[in-house]
Amino acid sequence: MNTARESCLLVRPRAGASEYLRVTPDTAGWEYLHFAARRMRKGERWQGGTDHFEYGIVILGGVCSVHSSRGVWDGIGRRPDVFQGMPYALYLPSQTEFAVTALSEELEIAYGWCLSEGDHPPRLITPEQVSVEIRGGGNATRQINSLLPPGFDCHRLIAVEVYTPAGSWSSYPPHKHDVHRINDAGQVIEADLEEIYFYKMDRPEGFAIQRVYTSDLRLNETILARSNDVVLVPEGYHPVASAHGYTTYYLNFLAGSAQSLANSDDPDHAWIKNSWTEKDPRVPLVSLDMERAGVGSLRR
Repeated sequence: MNTARESCLLVRPRAGASEYLRVTPDTAGWEYLHFAARRMRKGERWQGGTDHFEYGIVILGGVCSVHSSRGVWDGIGRRPDVFQGMPYALYLPSQTEFAVTALSEELEIAYGWCLSEGDHPPRLITPEQVSVEIRGGGNATRQINSLLPPGFDCHRLIAVEVYTPAGSWSSYPPHKHDVHRINDAGQVIEADLEEIYFYKMDRPEGFAIQRVYTSDLRLNETILARSNDVVLVPEGYHPVASAHGYTTYYLNFLAGSAQSLANSDDPDHAWIKNSWTEKDPRVPLVSLDMERAGVGSLRR
Protein backbone atom coordinates (compact mmCIF):
# COMPACT_ATOMS: atom_id res chain seq x y z
CA MET A 1 0.00 0.00 0.00
CA ASN A 2 1.22 3.49 -0.87
CA THR A 3 1.75 5.18 2.50
CA ALA A 4 3.08 8.46 1.03
CA ARG A 5 -0.41 9.76 0.25
CA GLU A 6 -4.07 9.04 0.84
CA SER A 7 -5.90 7.67 -2.15
CA CYS A 8 -7.94 10.09 -4.23
CA LEU A 9 -10.74 7.52 -3.92
CA LEU A 10 -10.94 7.88 -0.12
CA VAL A 11 -13.32 10.42 1.45
CA ARG A 12 -12.85 11.02 5.18
CA PRO A 13 -15.62 12.30 7.48
CA ARG A 14 -15.62 15.90 8.68
CA ALA A 15 -15.27 16.17 12.46
CA GLY A 16 -18.00 18.06 14.29
CA ALA A 17 -20.31 18.56 11.30
CA SER A 18 -23.94 17.47 11.36
CA GLU A 19 -23.66 16.39 7.74
CA TYR A 20 -20.27 14.78 8.18
CA LEU A 21 -19.88 13.31 4.68
CA ARG A 22 -20.81 14.62 1.23
CA VAL A 23 -19.93 13.26 -2.20
CA THR A 24 -21.09 14.93 -5.41
CA PRO A 25 -20.35 14.33 -9.09
CA ASP A 26 -18.06 17.37 -8.98
CA THR A 27 -16.02 16.07 -6.02
CA ALA A 28 -15.99 12.46 -7.26
CA GLY A 29 -15.31 13.24 -10.89
CA TRP A 30 -18.26 11.29 -12.24
CA GLU A 31 -21.75 11.93 -13.69
CA TYR A 32 -24.66 10.70 -11.59
CA LEU A 33 -24.23 9.78 -7.95
CA HIS A 34 -24.44 11.95 -4.82
CA PHE A 35 -24.09 10.70 -1.24
CA ALA A 36 -24.14 12.17 2.27
CA ALA A 37 -24.39 11.07 5.90
CA ARG A 38 -25.78 13.05 8.82
CA ARG A 39 -26.12 12.88 12.62
CA MET A 40 -29.00 14.55 14.46
CA ARG A 41 -30.07 15.06 18.09
CA LYS A 42 -33.60 14.53 19.42
CA GLY A 43 -35.90 17.22 18.11
CA GLU A 44 -33.49 18.39 15.43
CA ARG A 45 -35.04 18.90 12.00
CA TRP A 46 -33.48 18.64 8.55
CA GLN A 47 -35.53 19.78 5.61
CA GLY A 48 -34.99 19.98 1.90
CA GLY A 49 -36.35 19.18 -1.52
CA THR A 50 -35.47 16.50 -4.04
CA ASP A 51 -35.81 18.86 -7.05
CA HIS A 52 -35.01 16.81 -10.19
CA PHE A 53 -33.42 14.00 -8.16
CA GLU A 54 -34.61 10.75 -6.58
CA TYR A 55 -33.45 10.09 -3.01
CA GLY A 56 -32.85 6.96 -0.98
CA ILE A 57 -32.65 7.60 2.78
CA VAL A 58 -31.30 4.80 5.01
CA ILE A 59 -31.78 4.88 8.80
CA LEU A 60 -28.39 3.79 10.13
CA GLY A 61 -29.42 4.15 13.79
CA GLY A 62 -32.24 5.79 15.73
CA VAL A 63 -35.84 6.74 15.05
CA CYS A 64 -37.26 9.64 13.03
CA SER A 65 -40.33 10.98 11.31
CA VAL A 66 -40.48 12.20 7.72
CA HIS A 67 -43.15 14.69 6.64
CA SER A 68 -43.22 15.36 2.92
CA SER A 69 -45.34 16.66 0.08
CA ARG A 70 -45.78 13.02 -0.99
CA GLY A 71 -46.65 11.47 2.37
CA VAL A 72 -45.98 11.25 6.10
CA TRP A 73 -44.06 8.47 7.84
CA ASP A 74 -43.80 8.49 11.64
CA GLY A 75 -41.56 6.33 13.80
CA ILE A 76 -39.16 5.16 11.09
CA GLY A 77 -36.25 3.14 12.45
CA ARG A 78 -35.63 0.94 15.46
CA ARG A 79 -32.03 -0.30 15.48
CA PRO A 80 -29.51 1.62 17.63
CA ASP A 81 -26.82 1.10 14.99
CA VAL A 82 -26.18 -1.00 11.90
CA PHE A 83 -24.86 -3.96 13.90
CA GLN A 84 -28.00 -4.34 16.02
CA GLY A 85 -30.85 -4.83 13.63
CA MET A 86 -32.38 -4.72 10.19
CA PRO A 87 -32.81 -1.46 8.28
CA TYR A 88 -35.54 0.97 7.41
CA ALA A 89 -35.18 2.98 4.21
CA LEU A 90 -37.31 5.55 2.41
CA TYR A 91 -37.46 6.28 -1.31
CA LEU A 92 -38.51 9.82 -2.27
CA PRO A 93 -39.11 10.68 -5.93
CA SER A 94 -38.25 13.91 -7.67
CA GLN A 95 -40.14 17.15 -6.91
CA THR A 96 -40.72 16.18 -3.25
CA GLU A 97 -40.37 18.58 -0.32
CA PHE A 98 -39.47 16.83 2.93
CA ALA A 99 -38.49 17.31 6.57
CA VAL A 100 -36.77 14.71 8.76
CA THR A 101 -37.15 15.07 12.55
CA ALA A 102 -35.10 13.04 15.03
CA LEU A 103 -37.32 11.26 17.60
CA SER A 104 -34.61 9.31 19.44
CA GLU A 105 -31.77 10.79 21.47
CA GLU A 106 -29.46 10.22 18.52
CA LEU A 107 -30.28 9.68 14.86
CA GLU A 108 -27.88 8.78 12.07
CA ILE A 109 -28.95 8.62 8.44
CA ALA A 110 -27.27 8.22 5.07
CA TYR A 111 -28.75 9.23 1.75
CA GLY A 112 -27.90 8.82 -1.89
CA TRP A 113 -29.46 10.65 -4.81
CA CYS A 114 -29.23 11.04 -8.56
CA LEU A 115 -31.09 12.69 -11.43
CA SER A 116 -34.40 10.99 -12.16
CA GLU A 117 -36.93 10.75 -14.95
CA GLY A 118 -40.44 9.34 -14.96
CA ASP A 119 -43.14 9.06 -12.32
CA HIS A 120 -42.13 6.87 -9.38
CA PRO A 121 -44.08 6.54 -6.13
CA PRO A 122 -42.58 7.20 -2.69
CA ARG A 123 -42.06 4.05 -0.66
CA LEU A 124 -41.09 3.10 2.87
CA ILE A 125 -38.99 -0.07 3.07
CA THR A 126 -39.40 -1.82 6.45
CA PRO A 127 -37.12 -4.49 7.96
CA GLU A 128 -39.70 -7.16 7.15
CA GLN A 129 -39.57 -6.15 3.47
CA VAL A 130 -35.79 -6.26 3.13
CA SER A 131 -34.58 -9.22 1.09
CA VAL A 132 -31.53 -10.95 2.63
CA GLU A 133 -29.07 -12.90 0.50
CA ILE A 134 -26.13 -14.95 1.78
CA ARG A 135 -23.60 -14.63 -1.02
CA GLY A 136 -20.24 -16.26 -1.66
CA GLY A 137 -18.76 -19.09 0.36
CA GLY A 138 -15.96 -20.07 2.74
CA ASN A 139 -14.15 -16.99 4.00
CA ALA A 140 -15.79 -14.93 1.26
CA THR A 141 -19.30 -15.36 2.69
CA ARG A 142 -21.24 -12.15 3.26
CA GLN A 143 -24.76 -10.92 3.93
CA ILE A 144 -26.56 -8.64 1.46
CA ASN A 145 -29.58 -6.60 2.60
CA SER A 146 -31.39 -5.27 -0.48
CA LEU A 147 -32.95 -1.84 0.08
CA LEU A 148 -33.39 -0.44 -3.44
CA PRO A 149 -32.52 -3.49 -5.55
CA PRO A 150 -32.68 -3.89 -9.32
CA GLY A 151 -36.35 -3.87 -10.27
CA PHE A 152 -37.28 -1.34 -7.58
CA ASP A 153 -39.71 1.27 -8.96
CA CYS A 154 -37.26 4.11 -9.47
CA HIS A 155 -35.12 5.48 -12.29
CA ARG A 156 -31.43 4.73 -11.59
CA LEU A 157 -30.76 4.45 -7.87
CA ILE A 158 -29.64 1.19 -6.22
CA ALA A 159 -28.85 0.64 -2.52
CA VAL A 160 -27.73 -2.43 -0.55
CA GLU A 161 -26.15 -3.10 2.84
CA VAL A 162 -23.33 -5.66 3.09
CA TYR A 163 -22.02 -7.38 6.24
CA THR A 164 -18.67 -9.18 6.13
CA PRO A 165 -17.50 -11.34 9.05
CA ALA A 166 -14.17 -10.65 10.72
CA GLY A 167 -11.19 -11.90 8.74
CA SER A 168 -13.22 -12.53 5.58
CA TRP A 169 -13.39 -11.19 2.05
CA SER A 170 -16.26 -9.37 0.35
CA SER A 171 -17.10 -8.18 -3.17
CA TYR A 172 -15.17 -11.31 -4.08
CA PRO A 173 -14.04 -12.61 -6.49
CA PRO A 174 -13.20 -9.11 -7.71
CA HIS A 175 -15.87 -7.81 -10.07
CA LYS A 176 -16.46 -4.65 -12.08
CA HIS A 177 -19.35 -2.77 -13.68
CA ASP A 178 -17.81 0.01 -15.77
CA VAL A 179 -19.06 -0.62 -19.31
CA HIS A 180 -22.62 -0.99 -20.59
CA ARG A 181 -22.99 -4.29 -22.42
CA ILE A 182 -26.08 -6.10 -23.67
CA ASN A 183 -26.44 -9.56 -25.16
CA ASP A 184 -28.21 -10.55 -28.40
CA ALA A 185 -31.53 -10.70 -26.54
CA GLY A 186 -31.14 -7.09 -25.40
CA GLN A 187 -30.47 -8.02 -21.76
CA VAL A 188 -27.97 -6.01 -19.75
CA ILE A 189 -24.99 -8.24 -18.93
CA GLU A 190 -22.85 -5.46 -17.47
CA ALA A 191 -23.94 -1.99 -16.41
CA ASP A 192 -21.74 1.10 -16.22
CA LEU A 193 -22.17 2.12 -12.59
CA GLU A 194 -20.69 4.65 -10.18
CA GLU A 195 -20.53 3.26 -6.64
CA ILE A 196 -19.78 4.38 -3.13
CA TYR A 197 -18.74 2.16 -0.22
CA PHE A 198 -19.70 3.77 3.11
CA TYR A 199 -18.04 1.89 5.96
CA LYS A 200 -18.88 1.05 9.57
CA MET A 201 -16.88 -1.26 11.87
CA ASP A 202 -18.24 -2.97 14.97
CA ARG A 203 -15.34 -1.62 17.04
CA PRO A 204 -13.78 1.86 16.72
CA GLU A 205 -10.31 0.50 16.03
CA GLY A 206 -11.56 -1.78 13.24
CA PHE A 207 -10.62 -1.42 9.60
CA ALA A 208 -10.95 -2.96 6.17
CA ILE A 209 -8.72 -2.99 3.11
CA GLN A 210 -10.18 -2.26 -0.31
CA ARG A 211 -8.43 -2.51 -3.64
CA VAL A 212 -9.72 -0.68 -6.74
CA TYR A 213 -7.95 -1.56 -9.98
CA THR A 214 -8.41 -1.84 -13.73
CA SER A 215 -7.08 -4.78 -15.75
CA ASP A 216 -4.36 -2.59 -17.27
CA LEU A 217 -3.49 -1.17 -13.80
CA ARG A 218 -4.09 2.36 -15.06
CA LEU A 219 -6.07 2.59 -11.81
CA ASN A 220 -4.48 0.60 -8.99
CA GLU A 221 -5.31 1.77 -5.46
CA THR A 222 -5.15 -0.06 -2.13
CA ILE A 223 -7.08 1.79 0.56
CA LEU A 224 -7.35 1.56 4.35
CA ALA A 225 -11.00 2.19 5.29
CA ARG A 226 -12.28 2.89 8.81
CA SER A 227 -15.72 3.68 10.24
CA ASN A 228 -17.47 6.54 8.44
CA ASP A 229 -15.06 6.54 5.51
CA VAL A 230 -16.27 6.45 1.92
CA VAL A 231 -14.41 4.71 -0.88
CA LEU A 232 -15.31 5.80 -4.40
CA VAL A 233 -15.47 3.21 -7.18
CA PRO A 234 -15.62 5.05 -10.50
CA GLU A 235 -14.47 1.98 -12.46
CA GLY A 236 -12.50 -1.23 -12.11
CA TYR A 237 -12.52 -4.27 -9.86
CA HIS A 238 -13.01 -3.54 -6.14
CA PRO A 239 -12.62 -6.39 -3.60
CA VAL A 240 -12.72 -5.85 0.20
CA ALA A 241 -10.97 -7.63 3.09
CA SER A 242 -12.31 -7.29 6.64
CA ALA A 243 -9.55 -7.23 9.26
CA HIS A 244 -9.35 -10.17 11.66
CA GLY A 245 -11.38 -9.43 14.81
CA TYR A 246 -13.67 -6.81 13.24
CA THR A 247 -17.00 -7.16 11.48
CA THR A 248 -17.26 -4.84 8.48
CA TYR A 249 -20.44 -3.14 7.29
CA TYR A 250 -20.71 -1.09 4.16
CA LEU A 251 -23.61 0.68 2.51
CA ASN A 252 -23.47 0.73 -1.27
CA PHE A 253 -25.24 3.32 -3.36
CA LEU A 254 -24.94 2.96 -7.13
CA ALA A 255 -26.21 4.81 -10.18
CA GLY A 256 -25.37 4.63 -13.85
CA SER A 257 -26.41 3.33 -17.23
CA ALA A 258 -29.14 0.98 -15.93
CA GLN A 259 -31.00 0.12 -12.73
CA SER A 260 -29.03 -3.13 -12.64
CA LEU A 261 -26.22 -4.81 -10.74
CA ALA A 262 -24.98 -6.74 -13.78
CA ASN A 263 -21.21 -7.12 -13.51
CA SER A 264 -18.26 -9.18 -14.67
CA ASP A 265 -15.67 -11.01 -12.56
CA ASP A 266 -11.92 -10.59 -12.93
CA PRO A 267 -11.15 -13.57 -15.19
CA ASP A 268 -7.96 -14.27 -13.23
CA HIS A 269 -10.00 -15.01 -10.09
CA ALA A 270 -13.42 -16.15 -11.32
CA TRP A 271 -12.44 -19.82 -10.77
CA ILE A 272 -12.64 -19.27 -7.02
CA LYS A 273 -16.44 -19.49 -7.09
CA ASN A 274 -16.19 -23.19 -7.97
CA SER A 275 -14.03 -23.85 -4.89
CA TRP A 276 -16.70 -22.83 -2.37
CA THR A 277 -18.33 -25.83 -0.72
CA GLU A 278 -19.97 -24.23 2.34
CA LYS A 279 -21.13 -20.93 3.83
CA ASP A 280 -19.63 -19.25 6.87
CA PRO A 281 -21.93 -20.17 9.81
CA ARG A 282 -21.50 -16.70 11.34
CA VAL A 283 -23.69 -15.25 8.59
CA PRO A 284 -26.29 -13.73 8.73
CA LEU A 285 -24.82 -11.20 11.14
CA VAL A 286 -28.10 -9.30 11.63
CA SER A 287 -31.61 -10.65 11.21
CA LEU A 288 -35.22 -10.30 12.27
CA ASP A 289 -34.74 -13.37 14.48
CA MET A 290 -31.97 -11.54 16.34
CA GLU A 291 -34.32 -8.60 16.92
CA ARG A 292 -37.08 -10.92 18.14
CA ALA A 293 -34.60 -12.36 20.63
CA GLY A 294 -34.39 -8.90 22.23
CA VAL A 295 -31.28 -7.48 20.59
CA GLY A 296 -31.12 -4.13 18.86
CA SER A 297 -34.39 -2.26 19.16
CA LEU A 298 -34.97 1.26 20.44
CA ARG A 299 -38.73 0.71 20.48
CA ARG A 300 -39.23 -2.30 22.77
